[in-house]
Amino acid sequence: MRYFQYKTLSELEAEAAQLGCRNTAFVHDKSRVSEILARKVTVAGREIGNSMCIHPMEGCDAELDGTPGELTVRRYQRFAEGGAKLVWFEATAIRSDGRANARQLWITRENVASYRSILSEIEKRHKATWGTVDDLLVPMQLTHSGRYSFPHKTIAYHNPLIDQKSNTPADHPVISDDELERMEDDYVAGAALAKEAGFTSLDMKVTHGYLLSELMGAKLREGRYGGSIENRTRFAVNVLGKLRAKFGNHFTMTMRLGCFDSVPYVKDAAQGNIGVPLPYPLPYPHGFGVNREDPLQEDLADVKDAITIYQKAGIDLLNVSIGCPYYNPHVGRPFEKPDDGNYEMPEHPLLGVERHFRIAGELQRSFPGLPMVGTGYSWLQIYAPNAAAANIEKGNIAFFGYGRGALAYPHFAKDILEKGELDAKQVCRTVTFCTWLMRQKHNDLGQFPSGCPPYDKEVYGPIIKEARELLRIQAAK
Repeated sequence: MRYFQYKTLSELEAEAAQLGCRNTAFVHDKSRVSEILARKVTVAGREIGNSMCIHPMEGCDAELDGTPGELTVRRYQRFAEGGAKLVWFEATAIRSDGRANARQLWITRENVASYRSILSEIEKRHKATWGTVDDLLVPMQLTHSGRYSFPHKTIAYHNPLIDQKSNTPADHPVISDDELERMEDDYVAGAALAKEAGFTSLDMKVTHGYLLSELMGAKLREGRYGGSIENRTRFAVNVLGKLRAKFGNHFTMTMRLGCFDSVPYVKDAAQGNIGVPLPYPLPYPHGFGVNREDPLQEDLADVKDAITIYQKAGIDLLNVSIGCPYYNPHVGRPFEKPDDGNYEMPEHPLLGVERHFRIAGELQRSFPGLPMVGTGYSWLQIYAPNAAAANIEKGNIAFFGYGRGALAYPHFAKDILEKGELDAKQVCRTVTFCTWLMRQKHNDLGQFPSGCPPYDKEVYGPIIKEARELLRIQAAK
């Protein structure tokens, strides 16, 4: 179904009001949009040059040893020139069993020089275009993909619904407390390599159902890392303490935190392949940020407790995320068209945008001294900066975060700063080709690279054509 048919901002605004989206507002004046998004933001005493962020968007295009590949470098060259002053460097595994696919970035002693090179390229390109890198922040996102690791899963606990959706056997072993404690040191080792490569900011990835995110919902897990909020935050808190002890204040510490898990969805053929939640028990005993009596709705009490703990442990900047792309992609990424084989939107995408803004706004207002990055803007297309400006102006967020949209339109920030608006011919249409490519594993490297075939046709047009042709050949056998 096509949802985005608005000819004017006023039409979109009227639809939002009709749907009851009280947290979705827009700044109409272009000069005000430019002025607001050009505002500097102070993070841990460091002045960031504007209020625009590129989210950590994985390209699945590293070499097989985790070294940034040619397309990885190209992507960050484009981001560096684009004008955003917060460029969140994508998920980089801290060890081999933490990679979500065969071409995910993985920093090692053998390839640390390649990370030094790509960071140097980012800084060189940005300085050449924007005059300085003193106000540029590039956090490296350290991760372990947990349940979604390739080729072997590492799970924090058994949630029967997520087990079903992810084809995880009920007897699959759960990582032990001792193994988790040893893994904390792997994060510290990864941080040491990041420092050697020149990074001055680190992110701990606690979202999208990966290992640290799954720990946040492990309410029924026994031992030191499950049950209470103090236990579920223990891993990240321990790592933060070890990083401060080893590196002092060298790193600006950031975190991308999944603040509302919801439940897994599947497509219902009887309803036109619309997404429906798997049947869930009540009260719902799992998950993070969920209402126990209605897990399709958020309850942020647990989240606020966790943020309080993380802020005390040294987090300087929080990137607010929700949902899991593996089991409820519409929650995190409201879309027009699902990737092939996935379910259709179970709600108007504006309601998904509203959920993002409602959650991020409540959290930012609750922690005014902790700058936060907002998510969920891409579906708004050319009107994304208008909504971002409204959120920033009202104190509902500090940074406008752009994800899929940046793959399609890496110089979006430049156009906002210079024109106060986006070019309708370049904005992401949320038709999910990038996600479809990310899910394709059927080539000699075990993974196709992900990008934007509609707006980066020269590079990703042939790639998606090859992926589809190989699928056709394999299906015909």
